[in-house]
Amino acid sequence: MVDHATATRWFTTNRGLAVAIVSAGNGIGILAIAPLARYLISAYGSPTAFVVIGVLAWAIILPAGLLVRNSPAEWGYQAYGAGNRPGVGLPQRADTHDDAGMLAREGGASGRVAPTLCVITITHFLCCAAHAGPIFHMVPYAMDAGIPKMLAATMLGISGFISIAGRVGTGVIADHIGAKTTLVAALSLQAAGIALFLTAQAFWTFMVLAVVFGIAYGGVMPLYTFLTRQYFGERVMGTMYGVVFGISCVGMGIGSYLGGFIFDLTRQYAWLYVVSSLLGTSAIVVAVGLRPPHMGASQPTAVRLVQGGVHV
Repeated sequence: MVDHATATRWFTTNRGLAVAIVSAGNGIGILAIAPLARYLISAYGSPTAFVVIGVLAWAIILPAGLLVRNSPAEWGYQAYGAGNRPGVGLPQRADTHDDAGMLAREGGASGRVAPTLCVITITHFLCCAAHAGPIFHMVPYAMDAGIPKMLAATMLGISGFISIAGRVGTGVIADHIGAKTTLVAALSLQAAGIALFLTAQAFWTFMVLAVVFGIAYGGVMPLYTFLTRQYFGERVMGTMYGVVFGISCVGMGIGSYLGGFIFDLTRQYAWLYVVSSLLGTSAIVVAVGLRPPHMGASQPTAVRLVQGGVHV
């Protein structure tokens, strides 16, 4: 998720919202690709569908990636909300409480770095393991309940689209009440939404739950970038978030595989939603244990901004 890490460099004010808007692109992609994939598979078969989608990815993603700039410094600007004019050259406060990062606030001490990284990483892992199964198996689960193939695929697309509201919404909320509190609330909604899928029968119940689930799983995703930047700062953001996101991908793989394994074992999806809900609840428990960042007494003077000879 290099795009998320890059977005944090461009914003000091409204950083949560900025990362959320970038993350919203995932929801748009799901809305567009799910029905398209279903149509291509039905009309031309899976091999052709894979080729077409792969060519589209090359044609769209690679050219767009060439337009990305790593940081505002490449253009001679500072991050939005830094409070200084471009090119002044003064060290910026960097949001005082998060741009300096935990490493700076703790005076370079690493005693809390590893535990904090582990908590964020394990939470992201459990979160992805929890929602991967319901996402990847939502369509066949609905089809087993008698929902037509195209309606089931469209339902997945709508869930992805509505996740945009969750991503942007939690970004705005996190800017006001903090990323940890927002994450715990979103994880709680996700676990509840997954469990309620056990009650789905009619198409309208699937649609309602797809909307709730979409808001929840979309809402949690940008918060991990926000948290990583808040605790570790810009200089090691790429490395730290690389660890967090890399382990979360393992969770996505395990969650989706687990769904297929459970279905093959039981010939039904009910136990998938039970296990996924339990994984989601575990993510809440771990996230609650995340200690808030604080300004240490050994804060280096490098993070202080000197304006007119006054330390602020």
